[in-house]
Amino acid sequence: MSLLIKTHYALAKESIRQNRTRSFLTCLGIAIGVASIILIMSLAGSINNMIATQVKSLGADLLVVRPAKHNDAVSNIVDGLTASNQYLASNLTLNDAKAIAALDDVTAAAPIALSVGTLTSEDKLVPSASVVGTTEDLAKIQNLQLKNGTFLSDKVENAAVVGRNLSLELFGTSQEAVGKTFTMLEHKFIVVGMLEEIEDPINFDNVDFDNSVLVSADYLFGINAPFQVQQINVKATNTGVIPELTKEMKAMLDAEKSGDMNYRILAGDEISHPAGGLFDIVSGMLTLVAGVSLVVGGVGVMNILLVSVAERTREIGIRKAVGASGINILIQFLFESLILTLAGGMLGIVVGYTLAFLISVVTPFSPYVDLGIIVIAVGTSLAIGLIFGIYPAIKAARKDPIESLRYYR
Repeated sequence: MSLLIKTHYALAKESIRQNRTRSFLTCLGIAIGVASIILIMSLAGSINNMIATQVKSLGADLLVVRPAKHNDAVSNIVDGLTASNQYLASNLTLNDAKAIAALDDVTAAAPIALSVGTLTSEDKLVPSASVVGTTEDLAKIQNLQLKNGTFLSDKVENAAVVGRNLSLELFGTSQEAVGKTFTMLEHKFIVVGMLEEIEDPINFDNVDFDNSVLVSADYLFGINAPFQVQQINVKATNTGVIPELTKEMKAMLDAEKSGDMNYRILAGDEISHPAGGLFDIVSGMLTLVAGVSLVVGGVGVMNILLVSVAERTREIGIRKAVGASGINILIQFLFESLILTLAGGMLGIVVGYTLAFLISVVTPFSPYVDLGIIVIAVGTSLAIGLIFGIYPAIKAARKDPIESLRYYR
């Protein structure tokens, strides 16, 4: 049996070698599709891994409360594609965060109210800055590091903490912004602290802290700013109290909201997922497009094999005349198809990860190399070879040996 396999492999390899250019172009069609899938899955894995690492670094005692609709899957997809802000209709309030913070097993609870505002300093204007309404507890929960100054406190109600990039844009400096003032919503704010540069701008809060300004949530709601609490980060006393604390928080929120259950309490791996499904939807759609290119590559493989079967009709007749069965002929051409698609798949893996590495040079997304992704790529390549190679192989196996021997090119 092993000798038969070696013989089929040798014959397929020789056939491919004799038509190098044609074989390479066929492999290239598969390689493009596989490279696209590798690149998309690598980037998606990089982002998910980045967020998961952040959550783990903050500890297993972290809980997150987010608004959520209890819709079916189709409705959630539509909402993800059409809503400019998935938490636009949040039912969370600042009082919810304060009530959670008062629970016995909670060491800190910080609301996150996101919006976009126009900031004006003495000589500069930022038309669309990310504004985060929160409390001093956020620094404890997120381990936010200050470059200089202090974090938010109750002592200065109009205090603000700016990210590095926003400070540079608003004040023209990324070093000494403490003490400077800016205006937002016709109210003046004073900078009391500047954040250290954040290495990974993507996080489970959906906040790029480098390009954001943090202000007191109490002050924002006190001036009737158009903000909504879109997330509440909670730090438990220890991991052992998480199950009971989750139940206690749910019971309290249900009572506060008169049975309105349009929220979710997340812990552990659930927090790692991006807050909305939009990125996953986009990744899925891109993967589908890459899959279409793989199908096109598979059609190319089938076309080339049909040409090969026609060119080697006399060879098939000779092989059958000396005792080769239809199964032997079928396996021979299937081997050729599988070798072509596997070679294309391996080339696609190399190209895909090379592109992912090049993208990582100019973006914060480091290449995510995972054995599962490689297995999927190899398995897909073999499946394409099997599916699109079976018809030409069957056609070759069914050829009449006498008619084949009469064939001349």
